[in-house]
Formats: sequence, C-alpha cells, structure tokens
Amino acid sequence: MNRSFSLGTFLDLKLTALPSAFIATGFLWITLAIAGFWLLDLSPVEAIFGGLIAALLHWVGEFWHQYGHALAARQVGYPMQGIEFWWLLGRSIYPADEPEVPARVHIRRALGGSPASLVLTLVTGLITWGMHEIGGMTYWVAFFFFIENLFVFTLGAFLPLGFTDGSTLLRYWKSR
Repeated sequence: MNRSFSLGTFLDLKLTALPSAFIATGFLWITLAIAGFWLLDLSPVEAIFGGLIAALLHWVGEFWHQYGHALAARQVGYPMQGIEFWWLLGRSIYPADEPEVPARVHIRRALGGSPASLVLTLVTGLITWGMHEIGGMTYWVAFFFFIENLFVFTLGAFLPLGFTDGSTLLRYWKSR
C-alpha cells in the first residue's frame, strides 16, 4: 500500500501522494464539516462546502511550506526533486544519489519551510482580520487557514517529533 500517485509537476517539483493522503483528506473534510455544522452553526451545505475548501487549503499550506524548503535547498546548491504527501503532511524528496551533505546544508534546508509559512500566516492573518465583519463560512475557512499555518506549519515545524524540521535541526545542530 506504499504505492505513490503522481500529481504532476509544479514549480519544477514532482508532486506525489501516498494513499494515506487521500484517506486523511477525507477525514479532515468530514471533521471540518461536522465542526462547521455543530460548532459554528453553518448550514449543512455551507459546512460541507467550507470543510472541503478548508481541507484543500490545508494542502496549499503544506505545499507552501515545502516550497520554502525547496527554495532554501536551491540556494545552498542541493535542490529538492519533489514533494511526497502522506497522511496530512508532506516530505521533501531529494535525489537518491545525493552526495553526503554538510550539516550546515541540512540546517539551512530545514529552516526554509517555517519562514515561508510565516509569510503565508501573516498574509492570511491580515485577510482574516479584514473579513471579521463579514463572518460566515468564508471567514471561518480563512480563520482555519490562518490558525493552521501559524500553529502547524510555522511554529509546529520546530517540534522535534522525529519527522519534523525540529528533529532535523536537533540532529544536525550537534554535528555542526
């Protein structure tokens, strides 16, 4: 079940997804739709549509974060080949024949995602703030996108969970 599906190429990065990404997207959509209906008092149609848009925006935030890594990787001369989406996250794909990379390069590449996510967080924060008076489904979708980018992709990336940027930074900081 580890077969990945090609999603094409975008901005010179080959995009693939494991089946888990599709399953997780469905669960996220359902969860957000239920939350919209029960907690935010949206109509069923608004909750379902808003949940779908928020789930898709989740992947926009994930791609943006990974693209920040790709830009940093290009700057240090060890570029990424692609992004693989799995569950609700993504991972940077580097060439299989990449030579041994110095610790400073690993650190620089790991530090590429959060600044990109911070820019997206600030932009979505301003948009969300401007939409506060409008309210409704559109506001709540924007608010979700802002909060997720802040706490998952900008700050959460630094948590040392074994598969995050924080883990990479800890591993290579010691050997610097």
